[in-house]
Amino acid sequence: MLIKEMTQRECREMLAGTNIGRLACARNNQPYVVPIHVDLDGEFLYCYATLGQKIEWMRENPLVCLVVDELTNHEQWSSVVVVGRYEELPHTPEHEDSRAAAERLFQRHPMWWEPAVVPLAPEGPRASIVFRIRIARMTGRRATSAAKAMHVGRRRPDVRRPRWLVTFLRRVMGKQ
Repeated sequence: MLIKEMTQRECREMLAGTNIGRLACARNNQPYVVPIHVDLDGEFLYCYATLGQKIEWMRENPLVCLVVDELTNHEQWSSVVVVGRYEELPHTPEHEDSRAAAERLFQRHPMWWEPAVVPLAPEGPRASIVFRIRIARMTGRRATSAAKAMHVGRRRPDVRRPRWLVTFLRRVMGKQ
């Protein structure tokens, strides 16, 4: 398996191509991670939720992290980690443009509102919250199988194995 750093462009393309991520927030040194719908627009990830633990925690500590990944198999996967800041978008005149942008993004997905508004039994409906994550930085990695990195049994010129690995492989394969 070969693991490579993804460019910022590749990270953005991956974020734009998905709408589910895992959001991490923390309060009193206790982390909390939940799946959430997200939509990328510029320097923001827009999200929709109802009032509950994640919103309460992010109001107290707005520093968050989000992970989006694609897994084909153990040798072929991609992962993007976004570090950012929670920004709530209440129903106020100064946030109307941002809320309208978020709604346009959400409308691209059927039933986008459902996970957040279906009441938890036996509770009734909860208040809805539109928010965004201001992206401070992001990194990504992509793994490909070693077989795909080889051309008919030859190494690609850009794939260099460390000397220790070459020695190890020769020993394992009985080619001292």
